[in-house]
Amino acid sequence: MSYPASPITTYLDDLASNKPAPGGGSGAALAGALGAALGSMVANFTVGKEKFAAVEERAKTALGECERLRGELTNLIQADVEAYGKYAEASRLPRDTEEQKARRRAAIQEAMKGAAAVPMEVCRKGRELLKVCQELLEIGNPNLVSDVGCAAELAFAAIGSALLNVEV
Repeated sequence: MSYPASPITTYLDDLASNKPAPGGGSGAALAGALGAALGSMVANFTVGKEKFAAVEERAKTALGECERLRGELTNLIQADVEAYGKYAEASRLPRDTEEQKARRRAAIQEAMKGAAAVPMEVCRKGRELLKVCQELLEIGNPNLVSDVGCAAELAFAAIGSALLNVEV
């Protein structure tokens, strides 16, 4: 299942189910992607408007950054699901002999590193998004200040949720 290529309702149904994945890590990435999409919306309402000609290049740069982050965070939704799958696979390895137990422990440790790498990347992307939100707050269409705030709150949610997945 590729969540980025699926309808949002498919992802939400799976998230609400008793399946082990998707879970909080992919939800954190989705929150960040939603924030980036809102940032893009604000930039799109600014770019090309005569009233904002003085900040046109900055708005285009912000738009490009939001679109890049949206794509990267969307891909991290799937990456988190796949990282959990590797952990689950390692957990199912046999553990009858001491050699099998050692192999299983090593596989679990390696999978946990990968599973932690995804939410840490979500944190980095969320931080980048917050910087773009600051820029949009300064240059964006003032009618959309609440949307910039929502984008920033979603970035904070992505960061906080991702950190929980690393710390627990």
